[in-house]
Order: sequence, then C-alpha cells, then structure tokens
Amino acid sequence: MAGPMEPEGRDAAGKPLLVRVRGSSSDGGGRRRSGSASSSSIAVVVGSTAVAVAGSFEFGMSIGYSSPSQMGIMGDLHLTLAEYSVFGSILTIGAMLGAIVSGSIADRASRKGAMAISDVICTLGYLLIAFSQNYWWLDIGRVFIGCGIGLLSYVVPVYISEIMPKNLRGGFATVNQFMICCGGSLAFVLGTFITWRTLAIAGVVPCLLQLVGLLFIPESPRWLARFGHSGAFVAELQKLRGQGTDISEEASEIQIFTEKLQRLPESKMLDLFQKDYIHAVTAGVGLMALQQLGGVNGILFYASQVFVSAGFSSGNTGTIAMAVVQVPMIGLGVVLMDKAGRRPLLMVSAAGTCLGCLLVGLSFLSKEQHWERDFNVFALAGLLVFIGSFSLGMGGIPWVIMSEIFPINMKGSAGSLVTLVSWLGSWVVSYAFNFLLIWSSYGTFFIFATICGLTVVFVEQLVPETKGRTLEEIQASMNSSLTPFHK
Repeated sequence: MAGPMEPEGRDAAGKPLLVRVRGSSSDGGGRRRSGSASSSSIAVVVGSTAVAVAGSFEFGMSIGYSSPSQMGIMGDLHLTLAEYSVFGSILTIGAMLGAIVSGSIADRASRKGAMAISDVICTLGYLLIAFSQNYWWLDIGRVFIGCGIGLLSYVVPVYISEIMPKNLRGGFATVNQFMICCGGSLAFVLGTFITWRTLAIAGVVPCLLQLVGLLFIPESPRWLARFGHSGAFVAELQKLRGQGTDISEEASEIQIFTEKLQRLPESKMLDLFQKDYIHAVTAGVGLMALQQLGGVNGILFYASQVFVSAGFSSGNTGTIAMAVVQVPMIGLGVVLMDKAGRRPLLMVSAAGTCLGCLLVGLSFLSKEQHWERDFNVFALAGLLVFIGSFSLGMGGIPWVIMSEIFPINMKGSAGSLVTLVSWLGSWVVSYAFNFLLIWSSYGTFFIFATICGLTVVFVEQLVPETKGRTLEEIQASMNSSLTPFHK
C-alpha cells in the first residue's frame, strides 16, 4: 500500500503546493498508474456506484409513482383533476426546495452525508402518503419526497463523477439515469397490480438499502481534499484505484488544483455569472432547462392519461411498453457513453425526442380533425420513440456534464442553480401538462417537438465534449480563470 502524502513546497499561506506518495513509483515495482482500472478498483467503484444509484432508483420510483396511482388516489380520496395535478406537480416544488440547498448540504455534510439525509426525508414522505387519509397529508408527503430527490438529483451524479477514473466516468455516471429509468419502470409495472398505498410502502425500500450501503463505501476523495482531510483523501483514493495502483500522479493533480482553488475568494451564486464561468453556466443551465421543457415529466407523470386521450381503452398496456423500452435504451447509452462521446449521443437523443413528439402530435391532430385514417398507433409509437430516445442520452448526459464542468469551489452554488432550474422546468411542465392537453393536445406535442429540435442546435453550438478527460482538465478548459492552474 502507498505511503502517506508529502508536501513539496508551500505557498505564502503555508499550504502545500504539491503532494506525492512515499514509496510509490510510476514505472517500477509492478504498480499501475492511476487512471486505468484494476480488478480490485472495479469492485470498489461498482459497489460504491450501486449504493449511490439506489438513490437514483428512488428518484425514478418517485417520478413514476403518480401515473399508475392516479385513478386509485382520485377515487379513494375523492380528488378532482385539479387537485391531483397539484399532487403530481408538487413533487417538483419540494425538489426545488431541495435543489436550493443541495450544494450547501453536499459540501457541509459530505457527499455520503447528503445521501443519508435525503433517504430519511424520502422515507418520511412515503410513510405520510401510505397512511394519508386526506388531501393535505398526501401533499405534505409528496413535498417531503420532492425535497429528498431534489437533493439526490444533485449529489448522486456528483459523487459518482468524483470517485471515477476518467476512462470509466461517463459510463458509470450514466448508470444514474439507468436506475432512474428502472425505478420509474418498476413503479409503472407495480402500480398496475398493487394499490397506491402499497406502492408507497415499496418506495421506502431503496431508501433503507442506500442508508445501509453508505456505511461501507468510501467518501469522495475530491470532497476530502477540498475540505482539508488529506490523510483520508489519500486512503480513499487508494481504495478506489486499487492497492496495487500508483496514485501519486492523480493525487498530485487533484491536490494542486484544489489548493489553487482555495486561493480564490469564497464563491457565491452571483459569482457564477462572471465571464470566467459563463460558458459552464450556460451549458449546464441550458441543458437542464431544455431537458425538462421538452415535456418528459409531463409524459412520465401522466402517461396513462395520454394513452386514453389518444383513443386507447386503457393506459396500462402503453405504460408497460414504455417501461420495457426505457431500460435497454439507457443500457445502450451506458455502453456508448465513453465510446461515442457525450455530444453525439445528446444530438441523436434530442432528435429522437423531437420525432417522437411529432408522431404523438400527429395522432392527436388526426383525432381532432376526424381524419378518415386512424392514427392512434402513432401515439403509441411516438411515446415509445420519445422515451427510448430520451433514455439514450437526454435523460442522463445533462447530469453527467453538470457534474463535470464546474470546479469544486463553485460546484455547490453551481449545482444548486442547475438542479433548481431542472426542477423548476419539471414543475412548469408537470403542472401545466393536463391543462395544455385541454387547450390543444396536438399543439402541446408540437411545442415540445420544437423545443427538442432547438436542443440539437444548442448542443452543437455550446456543449463541450468531456469524454476521456480528467475533471481538472475539463474545468480548466471551461472556466477561463482556472486555465493557468492546470498548465
């Protein structure tokens, strides 16, 4: 095992400028260079990722919960459509509250601590829903769940990106979206067979699994370095890279970059809008806004109703088909992430969601205009194309890029802003969706198609390719004030 880190020179404040691992050699002793994965490191990062994405699974179940539960909750608690729309969309209000404090909590309580806090909040929320007897307890529980997943939606991809070697980061980070899809798919399927109260109890299970798993996984080395835990930083990085791996080069790069960042003034939200960070902020915020305004959460929250409105006798077949499509497509995205790159997958994904919305819009237009030919099948095909395409890239890659482009001194405030924008967009779409369908069903999907088409242009013009680069390299290239720190 590598020895402790040693400083090589100090700045004016007495802080170490460079660290090395005693007794390690980059070319001797049979030790591997950090950055390539050994079998032992793979086991650790797989286990750590599995625990982290239990939160993503919870996220997906929470998003998918409202669609199969709609008829049961409205019938049992005598809710109107407007009241149920509040229940469906209020999750995003809670998520916005969670997003506002997500960066601060993840910085102060650590990445693992933030996940544990979110698990407790989500568990309380699901129990309130499961045992609710009136409208108010139902909505309070939904807000609690929203707060929990608002925090999870930030901290899970950040934790995964911070523990991964660069050659695995993209694929493993996309597992976040894969598990969101799995959670949503399970909620869709289970909701057709069990009651809404039992489904709420099922939502507690991934929270408990993650709470237990957090006891056994390492903390983010970059968080430890940022907050001065140098001994733990080395130990956790060594654990993640494997005991036979030379971590001196990677550890020095992280430590140097972190020490340089600590010389900068304490970051505030307004600092993000300085010219040094504006490229990263524009890419991060723009991707999140376009991801949500393309209509995904309206479709996921109310999929059953969309199928019925399109002329199907029941929404169950369509929602199960959506669940079946999601999982293999996100799996394909995981495989392609570090091969094809982020940008190509994003553009193909956005183009596919555009096509899907056009097909659904055409189906509704044919019904409203009483065309002789029956285009109902276009609604099913369009939603499957939309969900499959979204799962391929637009679902997960914006969160991967968000976790990569902001330096760790700005990551708390930037992550809170980006996550808040995502959930604000989600709330706008999920709350307005039912009313938009009443206004113009085909017009709603044509609007979504336009936004998805604009996403292709946005990605081509402003989103960087981050495949195969360290976080420090990416952040220095995206933020002009940091470029001298990485030379």
